[in-house]
This record gives sequence, C-alpha cells and structure tokens, in this order.
Amino acid sequence: MRIAIAGSGGIGGPLGASLATAGQDVVFIARGAHLAGMRANGLRIEGDRGETLVRPVQATDDPATIGPVDLVLFCVKLWDVETAGEQIRPLMGADTAVIPLQNGIDASERLLPILGAGHVLGGVAVVTGSIVAPGVVRQSGTHHRITFGELDGQVTPRLEHIRNVCRAAGIDAVPSDNIVRARWEKFIPLVATSGLCALTRRPIGDLRDDPDIAPLFEDAMQEVVAVGQACGVRFAPDVLDPWRAFIRGVPPDWTPSMAIGLRAGQRLELPWLGGKIVELGAAHGVPTPVNRVIYAGLKPYVNGAPA
Repeated sequence: MRIAIAGSGGIGGPLGASLATAGQDVVFIARGAHLAGMRANGLRIEGDRGETLVRPVQATDDPATIGPVDLVLFCVKLWDVETAGEQIRPLMGADTAVIPLQNGIDASERLLPILGAGHVLGGVAVVTGSIVAPGVVRQSGTHHRITFGELDGQVTPRLEHIRNVCRAAGIDAVPSDNIVRARWEKFIPLVATSGLCALTRRPIGDLRDDPDIAPLFEDAMQEVVAVGQACGVRFAPDVLDPWRAFIRGVPPDWTPSMAIGLRAGQRLELPWLGGKIVELGAAHGVPTPVNRVIYAGLKPYVNGAPA
C-alpha cells in the first residue's frame, strides 16, 4: 500500500515508522529541522515500545511531488487542518482514503469541503509521542492503536484492507461502524488529561494519586459525556470505565502532548479540546464548570507564551 503521513510528529511518526518497517511504501510529510534530521539520519522512534529506525526514509515538505496514494494518515495539528488539507489535494487518487487522527472531534468535517466525501473517513489514535530532536520522536506509553471508519457508518472493503495492513505492522487497527461516537469516546479522557496535566504542569502520576486533584479527572470526563449526549451521541452506560482504567494504568511519567507543548512554549490545541467542550456546553445549556476553569487557566498560553 502506498501511504502518506501528513504530520510526522508524535502520532504520525510512530504509526508511519511501523508501516514502513513492515514493508509498506510510506512517504513522510514534514518540514524544517525535523525534515532535515529525517533526511540526514532517518526517522528514529524511541520510548516505552522500544526503538525503531527508518533509514533511509522517504520524506518531503512538498506533497505535490508524491503523487496519488492509497492512504493518508492525517496527523497535523488542529490549527493546520484546512491549510494542510489543501496541500494534500495532489495525493488524491480515485480511491484514496484520508484518516484524520488528530485530537479533537471535528477534523473530518473540516476536511470534507476540501477533499470531498468520497475520500474523508473519521479516525481516532491512541498514540502519544512528541518530537524530542530533529528526526527523533519519543513515545510515552505502549498504546499503539487507531480506530477508523466511514462517516456514514458503512463497513467497506477499504476499511478491512487498511485494518489488515496496519495489523501486519503491529498497529492495533479497529474499524468502526460509528466513528462519530468513537471520536467522542476518546475525547472524554483527552480533554480531562490534557487539560489537567497542562494546567498543573505535572505528569499524570503526580495527579492521579493526589486526593484533591484526582477527582477532577472524573468531573471533567463527566462533563464531556454530558455535552456529547446533548450533541446527540449515545454512549454506553459504562463508557467511562476503560478510561478510568487507562488513567490508573499509564506510566506515572505519561504526559499528554498539550502539556509537553506548554512546557516548550508552543502553541496549544486548547480551543479544539477543552475550549470546544466549553463552547458546545454553552450552546446546549450544559454546565461545564471544571473544564471552564481549566480552559480559562490555560487560555493565556494558547498562542505559545512561555510556561
């Protein structure tokens, strides 16, 4: 399968490296120092899952030079969705599938008018990593999973083909017949963990054992569920159980990407995470007091002010 990785950082880098080392024809789209590092020394993935080196690596900052591909894993930051969507239009062939894997719940809908309904799927990644040096991505935790599906809920042959290719590369790939709900299900812990770890500037291990802070994870997740329900999402009664286990089970030094970005003085995805819950809560008359405080506390840093 010919695959393009649009955004070769903490999500796209590890997924693309797995696919490349499994023998797929993978081209990484990157820029700046990270691209230069990949071209010079290959793409190195390190962390809790071990080490992978893709060398030589196919990498470019110009999608127009790639040509049509079978699959695009779309992993750019949320503020770049529309710009990057326009840039990858030359990658579209008759049957090209684009799976947005960013944080958030609306990337697919933002891509639809740019790429067309026939190309855009929905996706969720449970992969945590960050660029720690040019050409080097460090993963936190051992989770390496994507869930993806057609926006209309059909289970199509292309979903099965993507699943088989990904699983052969060691990626836990799960086709979904309700990707909208799946996106919201991931959004539940994402909003809570990214917000609280960023606000406190601490990894999760320092928070989940603190009797004053730990209950805020539950409160923040409950607010996301309430807002999702108001938006028409039908959650299972036990929807929070696996995410409670996730928070308990990840390594104590696990830190969400937004908290890592805050420490580095980078721009934050806050408006599309906690900010989106506050916005939707207000629109639907659902109180979101915990997420509102988290959002307000982080808002001064949203454009990359030093932490």
